[in-house]
Amino acid sequence: MLQVSKVISQCAGLAPVLVKRAATVELDWDVRQKSRFDATDSTGRQLGVFLPRGTLVRGGDVLVAEDGSMVKVIAAPQAVLRITACASHGSPFDLTRAAYHLGNRHVPIELKPDHLKIEPDHVLADMLRAMHLIVNEVEEAFEPEGGAYSAGGHSHASHDHAHDHTHEHKPAQAAAAAAPHVHGPDCKHDHHDDAHEAKPVAIQIHKHKPHSH
Repeated sequence: MLQVSKVISQCAGLAPVLVKRAATVELDWDVRQKSRFDATDSTGRQLGVFLPRGTLVRGGDVLVAEDGSMVKVIAAPQAVLRITACASHGSPFDLTRAAYHLGNRHVPIELKPDHLKIEPDHVLADMLRAMHLIVNEVEEAFEPEGGAYSAGGHSHASHDHAHDHTHEHKPAQAAAAAAPHVHGPDCKHDHHDDAHEAKPVAIQIHKHKPHSH
C-alpha cells in the first residue's frame, strides 16, 4: 500500500501538465472529511492516506504519495438535497433563512448563490418545504463549508499573500481615548457607584512657624 501524508490545495504551484498526467481518485464527502482513510486510485494502486488531524480534502486537491507521485482528488457524486427558492410562493431571501436554521442545527451545508445542498434528511426536508422552498434529491458532488475555525492541513493558494501593511490607526485610537464617557439617562449599561464615585483625597497642610531672630 502506498502511503500518502501530504495534500496540495487546489493544485497550488503545480504545473498543469503534471496535474493532467496524475492519477485520480474519486471520494465522497464522508471520506474526504477524514484525515485517515484507504482508497484506490484510477491506476488500481492502494493508497493509505494519513494526513494531519482536522484536514479536509476537497475536490481539486492533489495527494502526494511517499514515492513523489501525485493523485488528483475528484469529489464523487453522492445523494444530496438540493434546495432552491420557490418563485411562486417565496423569495430568494428564503435561502438565507434556511441557511440560518440549518446552521443552528450544525448541519453540513454547501452554499451557492442560487441554492443550498445538504445530506439527505427527511425531517429537514419537511421543514424546508414548510418554508416554501423547493427540495429535490439529486446525485451531485458535495462540498460543504468547513467553518471559519476548521483545521486545515494544507494551505489555500488564495490566502498565501502577505500583509505588509500594519493595522495601526493611532489618530482614531487617540480620539477615542480622548473622548469622555458621558453617562446620560439613556445609557444602557450598569452604573457602579463605587467605580465612578470620586474618592476624597487627603491634603496635608504644613504650617510655617515664624523664625525667631
